[in-house]
Amino acid sequence: MSLEDAGGAESSTAEGAAERDPQTGPVTNDVIHALLTTRAIRRFSDRPVREEDIATCLAAAQQAPSGGNVQPQQYVVVTDPDVKATLGALYRRAFDRYERSLPEPTEFRDEAQAGSWRRTRDASRHLADHLGEVPVVVVFLQPLIPWTPADDEGPMDIGRLDASVYPAVQNFCVAARSLGLGTTLTTVIRIHTREVLDALGVPAGPDGRPRYEIAALIPVGFPIGRFAVAPRKPAAAVTHWDRWGNRRK
Repeated sequence: MSLEDAGGAESSTAEGAAERDPQTGPVTNDVIHALLTTRAIRRFSDRPVREEDIATCLAAAQQAPSGGNVQPQQYVVVTDPDVKATLGALYRRAFDRYERSLPEPTEFRDEAQAGSWRRTRDASRHLADHLGEVPVVVVFLQPLIPWTPADDEGPMDIGRLDASVYPAVQNFCVAARSLGLGTTLTTVIRIHTREVLDALGVPAGPDGRPRYEIAALIPVGFPIGRFAVAPRKPAAAVTHWDRWGNRRK
């Protein structure tokens, strides 16, 4: 099934594949096309999302890379209007506080950059005001467990546990994109972690402390607007070959 058959809001993949994007290069197949156009969606229609489609996205998430195959993540899928309203209120409170802490930008490279910043600001504000109305909210949790092995020489930095969770988040978002569903990765609600866990009925530990932390909160729905390639630095500008500073055009 091609992306447009799945309900995506754009022209066909075959047509897109015939063109070379000036930033990302040629679009060669549906997988690359989905990856390039899985941008943050923060405005959603009220069109219902099928439970089967969420299950498909979660199956994709479970196939993500996982260090030692530990698969630490848990998912809480929220469709109940009352629970979504509670999450929406907590998200708005968290975002309000976060937004007040941000410095106002004073300079932009050009009007295009300024316009991009304004659109992101406005879309983020819209999501904060309407999260409780999004058709589905998926909360990714990870356990609070010791994760740094040690031997006689001391602790060993083998990477963070969330390195085995965020690939699942990305797989989920790309799978949703392939079905014509929009998503965005958010974390600001961590400001109110305990209240969120209580609202979701996530059990605490014997000492009353949380057993899990929020890795991500993902709103899911059919987008208002269209999927497209997001503005990004060219990969060549941040790529070094063999040694730092060796760049290829």
